[in-house]
Amino acid sequence: MVSAFAVGAMRACRVVQLSTSSYYYKAVPDPEELALRHRLRELAGVRVRFGYRRLTIMLRREGWLVNAKRVFRLYREEGLGLRKKFLKKRVAVLRGPYVKPERINQLWAMDFMADRLEDGRSFRILTLIDTFTREALCVWPEHGMSAAKVAAQLEAIARVRSLPESIRVDNGSEFYSREMDAWAYRRNVRLDFIRPGKPTENGHIESFNGRVRDECLNVHLFFSITDAQQKLEAWRREQMLQAELRARYAEDIRAVAAAVVVVRIARWRQTRGSEPRRTL
Repeated sequence: MVSAFAVGAMRACRVVQLSTSSYYYKAVPDPEELALRHRLRELAGVRVRFGYRRLTIMLRREGWLVNAKRVFRLYREEGLGLRKKFLKKRVAVLRGPYVKPERINQLWAMDFMADRLEDGRSFRILTLIDTFTREALCVWPEHGMSAAKVAAQLEAIARVRSLPESIRVDNGSEFYSREMDAWAYRRNVRLDFIRPGKPTENGHIESFNGRVRDECLNVHLFFSITDAQQKLEAWRREQMLQAELRARYAEDIRAVAAAVVVVRIARWRQTRGSEPRRTL
């Protein structure tokens, strides 16, 4: 009204019955909110591929009393949202039944990735996860990844935890080799080969490889194979820690929800007991 009809602010306030103090009021930003926004931007700058849920867990680990909805609101207002890739809809095909693992060390998934050092030399990365717990068991780069090196990495893992009943792999030459077959026979581990040209049958490791590419390989430069080993191992350990924190956060949410249900039932019983009983 002030700009449209060229009238004074006080006259416009009288017409619309608005106090002048409300017209001139400027919101005072909350210092805690500003500090939270600043820390959220810092974490998003370091963990460039983390969404608001994982950033919420990191903030809670630092002592911030925030929930996911509040972090999501600030995340959107600060323009930190990740760009999503919308895939084309594929023609539906008949797929076999998916057997979900029911316990730890029942089924592992293993695969290879490829990348290059800063000087252009290529290297391969052995990735290995437990499909039940989704633990990142191995993310190990080497210039030449032979079957003997794969078996050596599996033996190193076997020194700290039990080997699985089976390992799902593709049809790579390293997995079909005599060395790998002899190791699996000696260790009583079944190699579960997927069908050729069907990477979706090993979807857990394919999804994990996408995270490795998105959150580590596309973020860092590797100047030597030792540098790549150190950075990938640091990323793997961070993933293990984040998975543990997510599990604890989920347990806290379930505990709070269960407590709320108990309180509501107790209140309902209390109000039900205080009502006068009807007599016929």
